[in-house]
Amino acid sequence: MAFTRSRWQLLYLVPVLFLAAFYVYPLLTIFDISLRPEGALDLSSFARLFSSDFYIGTLLFTFWQALLSTALTVMLALPCAYVIARYRFTGKSVLLSLSILPFVLPTVVVAMAFMSLLGKRGLVNDLLATLFSLDYSPIQLERTLAIIIIVHVFYNFAIALRIMAGYWASQGLATEEAARTLGANEWAVWRDIRLPMIKPALLSAAVLVFTFTFTSFGVVLILGGIRFATLEVQIYYQAVSIFNLPLAAALSLVQIVVMFVMMVLYTRTQRHVQLSMRSSAGIVKPIKSRAERLLVGAIVIFASVLLFAPLLALIARSLHLGGALDLSNFAALTEKSRGSLLFIAPLESVANSLRFALIAMLAALLLGLISSFMIARGGRLGRVFDPLLMLPLATSAVTLGFGFIVALDEPPLNLRSTWLIIPISHTLVAFPFVVRSVLPSLRAIPPSVRESAQVLGARERDLLRTIDLPLISRGLAVGAAFAFTVSMGEFGASLFVAQRESVTIPVVIYRLIGDPGLASYRQALAMSVILLLVCAAGFLLIDRLRVAGAGEF
Repeated sequence: MAFTRSRWQLLYLVPVLFLAAFYVYPLLTIFDISLRPEGALDLSSFARLFSSDFYIGTLLFTFWQALLSTALTVMLALPCAYVIARYRFTGKSVLLSLSILPFVLPTVVVAMAFMSLLGKRGLVNDLLATLFSLDYSPIQLERTLAIIIIVHVFYNFAIALRIMAGYWASQGLATEEAARTLGANEWAVWRDIRLPMIKPALLSAAVLVFTFTFTSFGVVLILGGIRFATLEVQIYYQAVSIFNLPLAAALSLVQIVVMFVMMVLYTRTQRHVQLSMRSSAGIVKPIKSRAERLLVGAIVIFASVLLFAPLLALIARSLHLGGALDLSNFAALTEKSRGSLLFIAPLESVANSLRFALIAMLAALLLGLISSFMIARGGRLGRVFDPLLMLPLATSAVTLGFGFIVALDEPPLNLRSTWLIIPISHTLVAFPFVVRSVLPSLRAIPPSVRESAQVLGARERDLLRTIDLPLISRGLAVGAAFAFTVSMGEFGASLFVAQRESVTIPVVIYRLIGDPGLASYRQALAMSVILLLVCAAGFLLIDRLRVAGAGEF
């Protein structure tokens, strides 16, 4: 029997049930622990939370460090987005492809990269000490707010860059040219034309960056420490270190409420960012004047130093030992050190990560495809589902991991002690990326194309096979690469739920960092480089498939 449209819509239940089982149910369990720790309503955890100067200070610090990080990120990305959108220059596609690397790298790798560049024994301090004959490290950024803000900018720069550059690339130049004809100078064009034009994308990027910096975990945990603890770090500390589940749940609830508000704002701003699928060939222009050459050169140098200097420092540190090229760090990955915190050889975690990433990618593709159709074609249901769908991306990985360990430990979802809990948690984080990759392609399909096919007798499955899937195939490929790479780098939830033999690469790196001894540190460097190279390959593939201006990231 042929599927009717209403029967196809029954598939919408698949992502709804997945979210209900693995997102809503764990969060409701957290709420239950927070509001009913002894089986009866008890708001003492919230009373303690909002009556304590310490926790109020933690909440305020989480807000203002996120605001500061967001403002700096957007401010620095804005001129770079303009140059990327409007000028043609050598290496532009490679720069744009690799710019997203920091965003998908696990925070433990980013921490290793910045320690390799700016740490006490980092390349910059070593260079300055040698040049000026110093017996101390002149740059002291470890355990400071400055390093947290710098890394947040590094982490989220590419997201703001790509959202604004993609939007700018889809806008015409007629308005600017008309303003110049009427006598407007360059400053007036920026003030009255370009900034108002980019406002929807700028707001969308700001909301997304604020979301990621508000829920920052690994950056603060490793580089800031408990002195600069955010809500995320406090949730982890209360749940794991002192096992105060009611207070951890109360903190999680506060964070979830804030993130839901941010996701409603994001989806609303995103509806105004109507990226067209047309080529930007008429907008991109070659560099002609000396001023343009200086502008583009300065922007490219700045972006390259910001995005790639820490990563290159990480690679250099992993390959050099005592000033000479040495690959022993990588050879040692096949061995399990005596007294190590690991129960497997570090290299075995690569197979674990690859296996989990493949499973998460396939699951995220299925859920993301169905969800995209629900949002694009589901009317009011789709508009309601859109911000809810983004919540797993905005909800902290620590909260998700915490929810899993307290909720998925009894039938019918007794998954806490199985390896399946890892790809499930990765799928939750990854499939919103698939939706944001596929949805613009779906929305760009003219309704007249489907209507013409229906007039000619095409059924719903024929429309899907001959029209929808071919036109969104590149978006699906991009979403698949995103899901795979995000799964490879997921850290927060994996740290909670990974079992002894099923640890992933990021968890291994984190444990090696905490394992005393130079051998463990060198293994952590080598594992970080392996993960970096895998992620780089994934995003070079993404931008070979990506249509210019398509996709929300």
